[in-house]
Amino acid sequence: MHSLLIALATTPAPAPTPSLRPGLSQDQVTPGLLGFLLTAFIVVLTALLIVDMVRRIRRVRYRAQVEEERAAAAEVAAADGAPQATGAADPAGRPGSRPEANGEAGPGSR
Repeated sequence: MHSLLIALATTPAPAPTPSLRPGLSQDQVTPGLLGFLLTAFIVVLTALLIVDMVRRIRRVRYRAQVEEERAAAAEVAAADGAPQATGAADPAGRPGSRPEANGEAGPGSR
C-alpha cells in the first residue's frame, strides 16, 4: 500500500491540452450570439419586472398611508363632534349618487 502511494505521488499529472477534441469547433461548445442575446433579453425583462413590482408596492403603501391618515382624521372629527364628510355624496349632497358608490362604475368613470 505504501509503495502505491509513493508511485501516485511521484507520477506527474497530465498537462491539460489547450485545444478541443478532434471533431469539435469553437462554435459547438460556446453559446454564441444567440445565447448572449437570450441571456441579455432575460436580464432586461427581469429588471423591468422588478421596477414594475417596486412601483406597485410603493403605490399600495401610499394608498394604505392615505387611508390611515383619512381614518385618523375621521376619528378626530368624530371625537370633536364635527360632521363627517363622506366620499359617496355628490356636490348636491345626495348620498350614493356616484357610480362608484352604487357599484356601477363603467369605463372612463375614474
